[in-house]
Amino acid sequence: MHLQMLKAKIHRVSVTHSELHYEGSCAIDGDLLDVSGIREYEQIHIYNVNNGNRFVTYAIRADEGSGVISVNGAAAHLASPGDLIIICAYAQVDAAELAQFKPTCVYVDAANRLTHTNHSIPKQAA
Repeated sequence: MHLQMLKAKIHRVSVTHSELHYEGSCAIDGDLLDVSGIREYEQIHIYNVNNGNRFVTYAIRADEGSGVISVNGAAAHLASPGDLIIICAYAQVDAAELAQFKPTCVYVDAANRLTHTNHSIPKQAA
């Protein structure tokens, strides 16, 4: 059996650009791609904290250290500069691998610069 598991998450990153007439995709600062393990052209899910929109696209690399998060193409209708979004990638994991499997969670500051990473999500308090 294979389960669809969270592979990587870039948490509460700020949209810097919204380009309606670009081909599509989401450009992500190359440093954030590298630390998260999200690969260029990999399918990603984007969750917009500001308006609740959720959509699927693919990642492309923006310049390293640029802080760029650009939502492009039709998805530009779903996220605007300044919106906080969560970017997630998922992977098929064999049940035998689950005991050792941990996602990579990436956290940033207001300028989309890496602050820290983690391999678990804190337990939600009541």
